[in-house]
Amino acid sequence: MLTPHLLDWLDPEALIQAFGAFALLGVVAVVIVETGLLVGFFLPGDSLLFTTGLLTATGFITAPIGLVAAAIGLAAFVGDQIGYGIGRRAGPHVFNRPGSRFFNHEHVERTAAFFDRYGGRAVVLARFVPIVRTFTPVMAGVGEMPYRTFVRYNLIGALAWGVGVTMLGYWLGGFTVVRDNVELILVAIVAVSFIPVVLELWRARRRERVTIS
Repeated sequence: MLTPHLLDWLDPEALIQAFGAFALLGVVAVVIVETGLLVGFFLPGDSLLFTTGLLTATGFITAPIGLVAAAIGLAAFVGDQIGYGIGRRAGPHVFNRPGSRFFNHEHVERTAAFFDRYGGRAVVLARFVPIVRTFTPVMAGVGEMPYRTFVRYNLIGALAWGVGVTMLGYWLGGFTVVRDNVELILVAIVAVSFIPVVLELWRARRRERVTIS
């Protein structure tokens, strides 16, 4: 059955099991949608990769871990490339629409300034932040980050996130304590993923206070 309940799309284990024999292909498709299409921001990311590695270790996914990790890393890379293309081609047109309150050129300039400040680090770090990783490649395209620069850091991020998190799940899946506490592990992963966001908000508030004073 490839029709999981709507809430199951938020549960990585239920989602993977719903794909059955096509689990790896299903995960690859979800990763591409989550990283490349704006509509995929609600899909599980870190927890999906970790669970995929874990279920590979337990034998539910029968493909070799090397193939699984490589396929997910490639999907993560392709997804961001699609997002960048959407931002580069459709972004300027959308953001320059007259009368638009949200999609305006000021946002393009702010995006360009953000990437000028953080450079390729923004592309890599965004991989580990839920929701942010969905929008970052699109905004990189809108902000006209040089294509070669984006590709280079996209590759680094795809390997670190797509391959790294999957392999981590596979390695930890060999420990009984991990298999018996999957839910807690996934919650911890999501919590850690939000640390960069919290730190950036804290730094932004500090900068505002310094500016005001």
